[in-house]
Amino acid sequence: MKLAFAGKGGVGKTSLAAWTADYLARQGHNVWMVDADTALSLGQASGLMPEELPVPLVRREDLVRERIGAGFLNMNPDVDDLPERLAVDVPLGTTPNPGITPGKKQLLVMGTVAGAGGGCACAANALLKALLHHVVLERREWVLVDLEAGVEHLGRGTVASVDGLVVVSEPSLRGLQTAARVGALARDLGLTRQALVLNRHSGRDPAVALDGLPRLAASIPPLDGLVERQFTSASVLGLPESQLLDAGVQTILDVFDQ
Repeated sequence: MKLAFAGKGGVGKTSLAAWTADYLARQGHNVWMVDADTALSLGQASGLMPEELPVPLVRREDLVRERIGAGFLNMNPDVDDLPERLAVDVPLGTTPNPGITPGKKQLLVMGTVAGAGGGCACAANALLKALLHHVVLERREWVLVDLEAGVEHLGRGTVASVDGLVVVSEPSLRGLQTAARVGALARDLGLTRQALVLNRHSGRDPAVALDGLPRLAASIPPLDGLVERQFTSASVLGLPESQLLDAGVQTILDVFDQ
């Protein structure tokens, strides 16, 4: 199963991607985690220290030259070996259930062309798109893609081939308006399997009618454990509310199993 996580900046989509990856690994699944967000925070949210993070792919000028070239560009590069070459292992955030052999979490940090520095932007973008396409279409493990905030990736059609889209919003009109735009763009690309998640939400479901807004799949309440930790650690794993989060993640996954 290949899922992408989208939404307005600051709504918690990276946290939800990290929770989902850890839950799946503790259930025995191997998971590829793809950080395609400008903030590049999925690794730290999953418990890695800054010095443990790989250099984003689009900053690897050596690889860009090797696979894309200079001058005459190879826009269909061979990237089959790059996931294993570029990925870093991510530790589990919580002890797996007894009797379950945990899966492996591996992180790929893609970056964005805007943050690639000098060199040919079209070459870096071609390599990024080729690798993302390979991971989504060719890999048989779970793949979770943390998208750039907003709708830019969907507008370029980068993740049109994923199995489902998790749209994350805060319980606010601005957040839901962005979620509706994301949902509408995704449907235009043929990505109709969608789930809306309201983060930091307590109380009744919001009665907001917006064209394109996916159906509400789950709500995650404010987490005291995360609030207490957020100034001392970037990790969102191993919280006191882990059982609650596991149940919420499973509810979301059930939407895509139907």
